Amino acid sequence: MPSGPSALNLQAPHLIRRTSACTVMEGEDDVWSHWTTETKKEYTGLDEGDYAFKVKSKNIYGTESPASTFQFSSMPPLYRTWWAYAFYGLCFLSGLVAIDRFQRRRLIQKERKKARARELSQAREIKKAYDELKLTQLQLVQQEKMASLGELTAGIAHEIQNPLNFVNNFSEINKELVDELLEIKKKEVPDLKLEEELLADIEKNLSKIHYHGQRADAIVKNMLQHARPSSGERQLINLNALVEEYLSLTYAGIRTKDKNFTCTLDTSYDSKLEKVEVAPQEIGSVLINLFNNAFYAVQQKQTLNLIRYEPKVTVSTMSHKGNVEIRVWDNGTGIPEGVNARYFSPSSPPSLPVREQALASPSAMILLKDMVENYL
Repeated sequence: MPSGPSALNLQAPHLIRRTSACTVMEGEDDVWSHWTTETKKEYTGLDEGDYAFKVKSKNIYGTESPASTFQFSSMPPLYRTWWAYAFYGLCFLSGLVAIDRFQRRRLIQKERKKARARELSQAREIKKAYDELKLTQLQLVQQEKMASLGELTAGIAHEIQNPLNFVNNFSEINKELVDELLEIKKKEVPDLKLEEELLADIEKNLSKIHYHGQRADAIVKNMLQHARPSSGERQLINLNALVEEYLSLTYAGIRTKDKNFTCTLDTSYDSKLEKVEVAPQEIGSVLINLFNNAFYAVQQKQTLNLIRYEPKVTVSTMSHKGNVEIRVWDNGTGIPEGVNARYFSPSSPPSLPVREQALASPSAMILLKDMVENYL
């Protein structure tokens, strides 16, 4: 018998009616079965092995026939064959290899997670240190901006006084003109020509009052804008006007503290320069620091009482191939030796005397460096 089945159905459909038979399965039955007229015999649950099925018949007269034998073998089921066991062994080995690979992969992943956690921890520490350094630098820059604003206070007061004087003077003149106009109106025969002249003068004076009022308003707004923390927002501005504004304010502030100080200001602004998109607060802080350094340098050289020395600061703007260049030059004492290499440091070199620290102040360079890094 082929492997797999565990049941056997034996039939004798042509057995003569009224003939009985008995059977025995050697290896399964212990004794012969009872005589029966059934024409089939079923066995279930046969184990693998060799079997001999015997059957004998008896007619109506009681005569028994010799036993007929049918021999067969029952093969084991598929899952118990030798190649099935070989397959089981192969699967077992494959399972071991898969488990080993899984464990190795799991161990590698754990090590990678640990390494990633260490890297993230180090990155967080580095970022924390960087943020603290950046915050410190921003605080230093803001302190420097406030210090530069203090330097400008005297200059701002001087500059704002001029337009206010004009406003006051033209207001008084207009008051007198209005009084005169009212007197003319009271006359029985008004002088229309004189009225027109007075009205024209009043209109002209009002224009001048408006102009100088806007001038004072612009100075105050620039001061407030410079004082508040920068948002970094860039705007289209007239760079020539901005440079001239801060140059005048810085020079006025220096002269307020030292009335004997004079300096030739040589300016050369590119008339073809279009409006430039910059952050006004940042570029203003840079200009204030550069101008302060320049004026300080010429002041220091002036104290040496050199023959025919005339302090001079030159400021120019230039547009070249899509870029804008601002140059500040002075004929002062220059930057002390050994400071250039540390010029972008957030603090002045501590080894220098206080007066030289002021000359070597890197604030403008730090601000300029930050602007370049943020814009590019």
